[in-house]
Amino acid sequence: MRKTPSSRLKALAAAAALAIAAAAPAQALVVFDPSNYAQNLLTAARTLQQINNQITSLQNEAQLLLNGAKNLTSLNFTALAELKTNLARTRALIDQAKGLAFEVSKLEAKFTSLYPDGYPAGATGAALATGAQNRWSASLESLRTAMQVQAEVSGQIAADEATLSEISSRSSAAVGVLQATQATNELLALGAKQAMQGQQLALAEGRAAASEAARALAAEARAKAVRAQFAGAPAAYAPLPVKAFGR
Repeated sequence: MRKTPSSRLKALAAAAALAIAAAAPAQALVVFDPSNYAQNLLTAARTLQQINNQITSLQNEAQLLLNGAKNLTSLNFTALAELKTNLARTRALIDQAKGLAFEVSKLEAKFTSLYPDGYPAGATGAALATGAQNRWSASLESLRTAMQVQAEVSGQIAADEATLSEISSRSSAAVGVLQATQATNELLALGAKQAMQGQQLALAEGRAAASEAARALAAEARAKAVRAQFAGAPAAYAPLPVKAFGR
């Protein structure tokens, strides 16, 4: 049976295909290795854990920086100027006090003049009266100063309460160590101011009490001098007639 040209071409193509298939290498099979897969998975997990640790470390450092910034935040409040001004007011009252001086250098001469150890035998009644008047004035001025200081301290109580409330509020709202420390210092300053005013008040009151006590002692000395003068009057003294009820 004779083959046509197309049949011969088909046969040649089929033979060529078989030859190419025979000559081509066989494809390799994919093999799964569980041990290698587990090792790779463990390595990836460790790498991820390291990354997480680094992230946590960076977060902690950032928080430390934030906390450090808070600890360095200033309170932006101080009552020191007001406290010093209030304290200066009571000090001014003491500085302008009359009568006995508060300075040691000036006190001795003034005290000796007002409260002598005794009176000479020839002291006149006018001199004794003048001395008593001066002592009375000194005691009055000491009492005046004490009451002025009392009034000033009393007037500052409301201001101190407001300052204490403000400091306490800021202390409670403190966001860091610096603000808390500054608030504590403000409280200490307020306490120191009140303590110093208490000393000033005690000083003024003590001065008034001492002036009055010295005046009482001087009055006794003056009475003795008057009695001595009366006892030493001339013997020729004769009483004068006194007219009473028109008779």
